[in-house]
Amino acid sequence: MPKHEMARRELGRRLLAAPLALGLTRGEARAGDASPAAGGSLTDVPGIRVGHFTDPRRPTGCTAILFDEPASAGADYDGSAPGESLGVMLQPVSPLDRIHAILLTGGGPMALSATAGAVRYLEERQVGYDWGVPGIRVPIVVGAVIDDLAVGDGHIRPGADEAYRACAAATAGPVAEGSVGAGAGATVGKMFVGRGLPGMKGGLGTTATRLGDVVVAALAVANAAGDVLDWRSGRIVAGARTQDGRGFARSVDLLRQELQAKAAAAALADQPARATTLGVVATNVALSKTQLTKLAMMANTGAARAINPYHTNGDGDQVLAVSTGALAREVSLTALGAVAAEALSDAIGRAVATAAAVPGWVAVRDL
Repeated sequence: MPKHEMARRELGRRLLAAPLALGLTRGEARAGDASPAAGGSLTDVPGIRVGHFTDPRRPTGCTAILFDEPASAGADYDGSAPGESLGVMLQPVSPLDRIHAILLTGGGPMALSATAGAVRYLEERQVGYDWGVPGIRVPIVVGAVIDDLAVGDGHIRPGADEAYRACAAATAGPVAEGSVGAGAGATVGKMFVGRGLPGMKGGLGTTATRLGDVVVAALAVANAAGDVLDWRSGRIVAGARTQDGRGFARSVDLLRQELQAKAAAAALADQPARATTLGVVATNVALSKTQLTKLAMMANTGAARAINPYHTNGDGDQVLAVSTGALAREVSLTALGAVAAEALSDAIGRAVATAAAVPGWVAVRDL
């Protein structure tokens, strides 16, 4: 393994193992809630820009991912009830193979309408497909949403104006992480809150790996029903807490007890669409939509290493894979998928490691 890659991974391990000193945020983020990515960003792939809008009142927010040129894209939807828009066009049988932006947002299913703000932003700049009508360009913006309505006042949620502001804040610089953008209201380990076992604060994380002229990057919004693990050691780093708040309740152990119990316990907080982890993996390697669909599937196995249990009845998990196509040479798809899986695992870990607590939801850095 190259020395620079070993150093990057060691840095990632240290950041996950220790509380983080967070600085001022970028763009629309609130001070103290986010920090620039230390292990690389989705924007390490040239041609990608990322911007956040964060509403501190709840908190909640949205994250816009823009492309300098239309990007090839594929998707893997394995969650029970993914909240998405236009994602169905990413299936390989669809002839539409390029998109212009991705909008990740909090606010539950009602907030999917926020994509209209990203569409407006791009249309004003004449970005989109030539529709054969004078002066008309049609931007394709894929939307994905998490349910964060239980954090604060659920009537406060991102809309079109907030998405527009996230687009306006997008840059190619390091991406802010933590309780910012679509990760502002994210939480994890929340299946047992009805039984008095609190969960913890989730967030948004990102990372990147450069191997020669190949770049593979990932961004994740961790809003999982299950626990988040350090995937290298298997140690729980965030998730359901014991009633006294002194340790982890270990969600899978509690589910084992559920099966063994003769009497019905209090209901799990496991209704469809109540939890979702969003993942975006990106590369500069030129790939077709079918290849990107496979890349998304392989990357999703990385999320399964970092979250346990994953793809629960309540999760709407989804992974989007994009290619800027700047590097046009033969590259092993299997190798790309293996690296993308590790990148997404690390991004999920960083999402909880960099998050800031809100009332009722302690953060990793507070433990």
